Amino acid sequence: MDFEAIGAAIRAARKDAGRTQHEVAANLGMSRATISAIENGSVGEIGVRKLDALCASLGLDIFVAPKRRRPTLQELRTERREDRARARG
Repeated sequence: MDFEAIGAAIRAARKDAGRTQHEVAANLGMSRATISAIENGSVGEIGVRKLDALCASLGLDIFVAPKRRRPTLQELRTERREDRARARG
């Protein structure tokens, strides 16, 4: 997951909770601009503790997983052929 996707997830959780950037920021001792930058994926740097506090305040978890490599074109073609074969019976 990249920073833009993380920011989008945070924005969605905040909006689902009916909270403004200002409200979230004030409760965490951050600026509204920082919350905005995080949501837009343009924040220069944020500490893991701040990110954890932000996520926790919005009911989100942070977890780490091995990075997945992207499939090759050949792998995608093979998968597509297999899907078609399964669909035919």
